[in-house]
Amino acid sequence: MVKEPRPGRVKTRLGRDIGMTAAVWWFRHQTRRLLRRIEDPRWQVVLAVAPDVEGLKSRNWPSHLSRFPQGRGNLGDRMARMLRLSAPGPACVIGADIPGITRHHIAQAFAALGDHDAVFGPAPDGGYWLVGLKHPARQPAGFFAGVRWSSADALSDSKATLAGHRIAEITPLRDIDTADDLR
Repeated sequence: MVKEPRPGRVKTRLGRDIGMTAAVWWFRHQTRRLLRRIEDPRWQVVLAVAPDVEGLKSRNWPSHLSRFPQGRGNLGDRMARMLRLSAPGPACVIGADIPGITRHHIAQAFAALGDHDAVFGPAPDGGYWLVGLKHPARQPAGFFAGVRWSSADALSDSKATLAGHRIAEITPLRDIDTADDLR
């Protein structure tokens, strides 16, 4: 999931610490590096873009990657939609602001979906950098409902929307929200 890299639209918490232009520069370059690192013939990389129209037309992202508009709603609404719209079979959604993601981590997530219904890649701040579903077209009613986004409870709240499902966790990775995170 990526946002069009424009000052004041992306990485605003980081921008308050280092300046909005610097935050956009970091995000643009981080995302390009991430996309190069995770492309692999074992899965299809698709960009979920926002804002919808501008993101679909953007020249910031590789032109060979398919793009889908994230659409309206909170983060959970948009992630659930992207999972539902994915190709048949297991699917994962990742954030673009996690410098440590490698092909190994993505493969680890898909392997976990072999015997689990869902997988999360936790972050130290209580959120997560990856969510995946074995059967994304069959999401439970209330999936992501009531999640306190951008809080220390985001992971536990999200897992609670999957009651009765087998949930795996893979390697924790740190996302970048502030200048302290960059250090």
